[in-house]
Amino acid sequence: MSDVTPSIHAHSIRDNPHQAPSATPVMLSLNAVDNDPVVKLVHSLLIDAVRLGASDLHFEPYEHVYRVRFRIDGVLKQMAILDLQLIPQVSARLKIMAQMDISERRLPQDGRITLKTADNNTLNYRASALLTLFGEKIVLRVIDAAESLSGIDDLGLEPDQKQTFLKALHQPQGIVLITGPTGSGKTLSLYTGLGLLNTDSTNISTVEDPVEITLTGINQVSVNPKIGLSFDTALKSFLRQDPDVVMVGEIRDLETADTAIRAAQTGHLVLSTLHTNSAAETLTRLHHMGIASFNIATTISLVVAQRLARRLCKHCKKRADFPKLSLLQMGFLETDFKPSPISQSDPNQSGLGQSMPKQPLVEQLDSSSTASTIYEAVGCEHCIEGYKGRVGIFEVMSITYELAELIMQGGNALQIKALAEQQGFYSLRRAAILKVLQGTISIQEMNRITVT
Repeated sequence: MSDVTPSIHAHSIRDNPHQAPSATPVMLSLNAVDNDPVVKLVHSLLIDAVRLGASDLHFEPYEHVYRVRFRIDGVLKQMAILDLQLIPQVSARLKIMAQMDISERRLPQDGRITLKTADNNTLNYRASALLTLFGEKIVLRVIDAAESLSGIDDLGLEPDQKQTFLKALHQPQGIVLITGPTGSGKTLSLYTGLGLLNTDSTNISTVEDPVEITLTGINQVSVNPKIGLSFDTALKSFLRQDPDVVMVGEIRDLETADTAIRAAQTGHLVLSTLHTNSAAETLTRLHHMGIASFNIATTISLVVAQRLARRLCKHCKKRADFPKLSLLQMGFLETDFKPSPISQSDPNQSGLGQSMPKQPLVEQLDSSSTASTIYEAVGCEHCIEGYKGRVGIFEVMSITYELAELIMQGGNALQIKALAEQQGFYSLRRAAILKVLQGTISIQEMNRITVT
């Protein structure tokens, strides 16, 4: 494979920023670059990642290859193969930019990179370095301040979920928990909520690891384990700072959870995140951490579980052919389909005609028909593999009086979910189905991020 310079590599991507990455990765060699080659190489890759809309960059050393991958719309794409002799130079350059200790290669390190571009834009990245068998793997998370300060309508909440979320945010006390795996958009949801609460009459304090987006009007603290400044320590100090709203970046242990509960019990609104798979599991997870059921039931006001799904490209998506039976097996409901013309004229010929809503979401022509509003990915010059951008998929569980009683009785996650569904709650799977019916995501994407 022939060598090319970083400048040529960057130019080829920027000519068509929506072009899918080549199946054959670009080989970048130190010998092919002059005039501070490593600096030019690293800067080129960092800028290309932002131009392509990547959320993460992975610099991964192996025995025979040094590859660079970008996570674009939630999926990792191999973007370049670097010369093996570049491993120490690239790692050192990234660690210097992130203000890490370049002499320390044994222990993991975290840092932050701020990069000024030629057009005077500022790019921010969160950096993590970890020593592997063949060198330091460095992962950069792209921090998009503009995206993090977007409005609530941009999150992807359904109308009823939005109203429930807003109602919880405007309560004088209680705990609002945002849950989900790493990379599911929890931080974005938290910052969106903080943006809605950030007024001249509200005192807001946050403790994060690290502070990703600086917000004027909000007192932000970054944890520092080296000096003993943990989430729990900062949170205890906040309570002496006359706060109205407190945000804890993540509840990781019993001490932090206990302090957050005490803050809510003393008249503060607390926002935080937790790593769980669903809203119902969050409540049982807190109990297993050692929190008393009474405290969970009386202080938690809202639990939001979320995922990020790739949006279908509006330029090339096409209608998909899925038999109705297959859709029902995937979790679609009879009420999602329109009755056929036959059943409309004679309801006795089909049980569907008697129980359909006035405005069903998809059309049913016969028992083997497809839902006409379901689309699949194609791919064009405007997107990558038929997808462009991401949208949130949410389940929003408000802790009602009945749910609180069940929690205090020791109800498990399945019992909590069943009762919540009786009260109108719907799961991540159902929320994803609604996005499919709206033509926003594909069946394949729904199955990728949710389970039946």
